Amino acid sequence: MPMPESPVLANADPSVARWDKSFFGHPLGLSTLFFTEFGERFSYYGMRALLILFMVATVQNGGLGFPTSKAGSVYGLYTATGYLLCLPGGWVADRIIGPRRAVLIGGVIIALGHFTMAIPRIGAFYLGLFFIVIGTGLLKPNVSTMVGSLYTPQDVRRDAGFSIFYMGINLGAGISPLVCGYLGENINWHYGFAAAGVAMTLGVIQYVSCAKYLGAAGKKSVGNEEDRRLFRKVAIGAVFVLAIVGVLSFSGLASISAEAISDAFGAMLAILVVVFFGWLLTSKSYTRIERRRFGVILVLFLAAALFWSAFEQAGSTLNLFAERNTDLHAWDFPLWGRFRASYFQSFNSAFLILLAPVFAVIWVKLGHKNPSSTAKFSWGLFFVALGFAILIPVSTSNNVSPWWLTLTYLLHTIGELCLSPVGLSAMTKLAPQRAVGMVMGVWFLATSVGNFIGGRIASVYEKFPLPVLFGLVAGFCLLLALVLVFLIRPMKRLSEGIK
Repeated sequence: MPMPESPVLANADPSVARWDKSFFGHPLGLSTLFFTEFGERFSYYGMRALLILFMVATVQNGGLGFPTSKAGSVYGLYTATGYLLCLPGGWVADRIIGPRRAVLIGGVIIALGHFTMAIPRIGAFYLGLFFIVIGTGLLKPNVSTMVGSLYTPQDVRRDAGFSIFYMGINLGAGISPLVCGYLGENINWHYGFAAAGVAMTLGVIQYVSCAKYLGAAGKKSVGNEEDRRLFRKVAIGAVFVLAIVGVLSFSGLASISAEAISDAFGAMLAILVVVFFGWLLTSKSYTRIERRRFGVILVLFLAAALFWSAFEQAGSTLNLFAERNTDLHAWDFPLWGRFRASYFQSFNSAFLILLAPVFAVIWVKLGHKNPSSTAKFSWGLFFVALGFAILIPVSTSNNVSPWWLTLTYLLHTIGELCLSPVGLSAMTKLAPQRAVGMVMGVWFLATSVGNFIGGRIASVYEKFPLPVLFGLVAGFCLLLALVLVFLIRPMKRLSEGIK
């Protein structure tokens, strides 16, 4: 019986992919991408652990002195834009420069952004954020695409490989808040930002020195001369925009009316989602089967967006809850001194490092009995809802035990393992071969929407009672989890043989 059409890049040598088990039973190229993503996520989560705390801290304490409404808007804009640019970043890699070059260029720009934020000026703060979102848009979708290209369509190790890759993400994300958080909250905020830049620089060095293990993965570019001419025009325009952003940043004008800019961005994001999926579902450039699979991607997109809107409040709403409502002194210890709010950002990753191998084994052991992606997404939404629900009865206190947030992060981690690595794998399986980078960008577009919503929720942190705020988040996630249960069978039919 013939296997269903593979949506992964057609550069995986079947014999190599099958027999190469050098890295924990997986292709050795996975190690290169594992440590590259380790450096990038170290830099991202280390800086993110400090970001909203730095913005709301008083000027006397070295912060920016932003009100919570403005800090939440800036936070949401930053995190959403980084993931939004994964969409054109995937296109650039697919059509012009290939994933391998995109990852390298993106890593260099990210490092530059973090070092720029280490300069204690408001203009450098905004310009650094701008660099980071550009670099993230190039690196993030393409490093994940390259992981998928290491495996043949029939390889049952795919989901497990993405779970191991996800461990690299979370090793970096787990260590970085302790390092960057300690430097930022105890010594100087900008030292924490600089540490993030060092991590990304080391990740780039490792990527270049170990690129030989990637084989053909990420090398192929399918672009034509027309694409390249368009890319040159876009690059010139990007330099022009960068110059304008630099001038505005260092003049301080970029700090004006962040809330209004956030509102405009949100409207643009909604229009983009509607137009983009409308095109995908009606375009005659794709076959009927491919368009049906795009319908599955749309449902998973909506589920992922809502999931990330809740989950990504770790760096915003839950970070503020840790600082303002949690008894941090309960965990003071001579080894690290005062326990800081930013340290909680390591908990999710610590739990994930412990649980990811367990989930990887479970998915492999289940084999063809593996639950569908839709079923796993439903479980993900259920656990993220439960994580917020348990905070409702204690959220009126200003002296909450840190164990409550710990349990929240544990539940969110279980939900993440049900959804995130599975979602990455689903995108590479459902995507047409010629558009896998673009579809991976769609996955990160969902993360962009979720991050934006999460940031806006943080901006109203002081305007709503916390039981109401947490209850609404939990309620919406639980409702969609139940809807997905009823969609499991229809989604299987639309997937045309892809689980």
